[in-house]
Amino acid sequence: MKVILVAGARPNFMKIAPLTRAINRHNLEHTTLNIEPILVHTGQHYDYEMSTVFFEDLELPEPGIYLGVGSGTHAEQTGGVMIEFEKVLFKEKPDLIIVVGDVNSTLAAALAAVKLHIPVSHVEAGLYFYDLSIPEEVNRLLTDHICDYLFAPSPDAAESLRKGRIPEDRIFFVGNIMVDSLLLNREKAAQRQTLRQLGFKNEDYALLTLHRPDNVDNESTLRRLIQAISEVSKRIPVVFPVHPRTQKRIKEFNVLNRLPVTSHQLFLTEPLGYLDFLNLEMNAKFVMTDSGGIQAETTILNIPCLTLYQATLWTVTLTQGTNALVGTEPEKIIEEAFKILDRKIANHQSLITDHPSYPELWDGKTAERIVKVLVDSG
Repeated sequence: MKVILVAGARPNFMKIAPLTRAINRHNLEHTTLNIEPILVHTGQHYDYEMSTVFFEDLELPEPGIYLGVGSGTHAEQTGGVMIEFEKVLFKEKPDLIIVVGDVNSTLAAALAAVKLHIPVSHVEAGLYFYDLSIPEEVNRLLTDHICDYLFAPSPDAAESLRKGRIPEDRIFFVGNIMVDSLLLNREKAAQRQTLRQLGFKNEDYALLTLHRPDNVDNESTLRRLIQAISEVSKRIPVVFPVHPRTQKRIKEFNVLNRLPVTSHQLFLTEPLGYLDFLNLEMNAKFVMTDSGGIQAETTILNIPCLTLYQATLWTVTLTQGTNALVGTEPEKIIEEAFKILDRKIANHQSLITDHPSYPELWDGKTAERIVKVLVDSG
């Protein structure tokens, strides 16, 4: 059984790594059906050096095939991946394609495969904003409707697929595969010297990430967010590993230079590898982010999370996790951050006890369940 796993951007790597390990375990334990995995890196995130760090941190094998598609408009990236990936499909003749997440490479690879009548499975299916103005939303919806196997990370995601009239025999609730990577690497990340190198101690800083186009490409929104974070940093230092897209906009809009120099302790760093970032995340007092993956990780780590966006794909983190939606208005961000600092954390129920309630099947065994479904079906 030849299986191609497609990764296009750094968030994909955390989802692919557990699958490669689960496939290797299957091959060691079963002799009746061997799975031959081929990892294809589309190169949608074209920072090869940062990709290499993630591969090393996650102990991923080198990609068998690197397409090198690079940057471009949504149409250019999607079309470029389809053209190059179709060549791979003709050459390798795989039995199954696995795509993950919601980047352009996800939809492009799925489209190329489906048009050649090759079965496709989508890991992390059923997560929607219900807002077609978000490019990733289009990728998610289209991918889910053309795939043969839809692996949902939560019960509400599975229900969203049903509401979208996806046949029941294509829907599989398996849990959150990013939790597999988190649980496997938590101890290793704890041993990193990231805090010491940056000059911080446990819980004496907040962690910030920003990357969504809605937040960083709009000058007014980005300026409001940075001003709110600056105000928060009067109470607690804020560590900010800056996404390349965000770094570009900060310089373009001259955002930081317009802040009062004495009013903030905002510490900008270069983008970090998976283990270094996880070390910062697990030791932070709280996290402010617009990343869905980080919202899920903080739920498992039991770290308060303020989501700097109007909605979340991970609604389960609002009911069972530590996550709270605060949007992009400075007053709300500052208010909720100060509540955490003052320990008024009623919105973060899991922090009230030492035994937080994790979402169902977020147990580190999602990849094993996925492989079992594919093997039993094929």
